[in-house]
Amino acid sequence: MKHKVLIVDDHMVVREGLKLILETNDSFQVIGEAENGEIALQIIENSKPDVILMDLNMPVKSGLDTIEVLNDKQIDIPVIILTTYNEDELMIKGIEMGAKGYLLKDTSREHLFRTIESAIRGETLLQDEVIQKLLNKKSKKQKVVSSADKLSLTEKELFILQAVAKGFRSKEIAFDMGIAERTVKAHLTNIFNKLGVNTRTEAVAVAMENGLFRL
Repeated sequence: MKHKVLIVDDHMVVREGLKLILETNDSFQVIGEAENGEIALQIIENSKPDVILMDLNMPVKSGLDTIEVLNDKQIDIPVIILTTYNEDELMIKGIEMGAKGYLLKDTSREHLFRTIESAIRGETLLQDEVIQKLLNKKSKKQKVVSSADKLSLTEKELFILQAVAKGFRSKEIAFDMGIAERTVKAHLTNIFNKLGVNTRTEAVAVAMENGLFRL
């Protein structure tokens, strides 16, 4: 079965280039192209892609606005950010909002395939420098979590956070633990509150920085 890919970028050359590359791999099928987030959301509703390649800087509805809508509607489709060298702030914001990784628009064919396959498996691919940027940004807003705060995470919360770090989704974690999916989400909310973060990616980054676990 081919994985369905949606390409969202306001530059036709980028869309066509990615489509041509993906069509050389029998594992992928480009089921749609969109020049902005508004059109992308319509395609997502009708076609249910397996993964979305999302530019961030677009007219009408930006990539960040589109990711926000997906989050609000709890549409659990992995998003990979398409970015350029001068879009670090936008890229970091997209990661904080739950994107599974990022690709430079001139990325290699092999890296493109590998990143998409990992995202579909539920894995979050972040290079060391991106994790460091996340931590640096976080440190400007708050102090590093204190030892008392670290100890306040329960054994169950640590188990869930480690599972999140390995790329497992709430439904998979719930099945593994024999609890309801909403219970997993409630635990995640508690974890976010204790660590002073807003997303899974931030929680994993802060937890690793403070030595709660290693991957």
